[in-house]
Amino acid sequence: MDKENKVDFICFCYIISGNNYFRQDDFYMTDYITTYTGDHFDPTLPEAEHLHIEDIAHALSLICRGNGHVKAFFSVGSHCINCAKEAAARGYSDRLVLACLLHDASEAYLSDVPRPFKKHLPAYKDLEQNLLNVIYTKYLGSPLTEEEERRIKCIDDDMLYFDLLTLLNEPSNRPEPEIHINLSYEVRSFENVEQEYLQLFHILYK
Repeated sequence: MDKENKVDFICFCYIISGNNYFRQDDFYMTDYITTYTGDHFDPTLPEAEHLHIEDIAHALSLICRGNGHVKAFFSVGSHCINCAKEAAARGYSDRLVLACLLHDASEAYLSDVPRPFKKHLPAYKDLEQNLLNVIYTKYLGSPLTEEEERRIKCIDDDMLYFDLLTLLNEPSNRPEPEIHINLSYEVRSFENVEQEYLQLFHILYK
């Protein structure tokens, strides 16, 4: 989708949602976000050359899991690190471990949308998957296979079980999953999480 068609599409979505109070020119002012490294990135038309792992690590270390509805701050970056460590503990390939580290990287640009809301946003899910495919292609060489997606979702769901239990005292309606790492929900500085994320990335990225 080119820039002009994208703007028309956004305007159309606003019209059918009942929001008629906008100027089309306003949308040309928000075509990109300025990232931590100072680059300009359009998450709706992602270009690999404007993706930087430093931006991803920094942003994810500052975004809270659960849209902030937790007892103590726990970042998306920490969650991704846990997923990567669990994948390694299960004996998965370096590619899959790195994919686990990157599986929420789109949220560095699209934010973290809670699952109950996300399922009602098909356009968001399409944009998210497109952005993830660009991220995976840049850092893994190709998008994930269905089997790789399945394994990552399994780990993601297993981590969610413990996130809900620890951060919200909310048990899940499923048996406790078996995990192979020691989980810690100690509040950490974003700098510490950012540094560990980058260290793991540089170990795995080949």
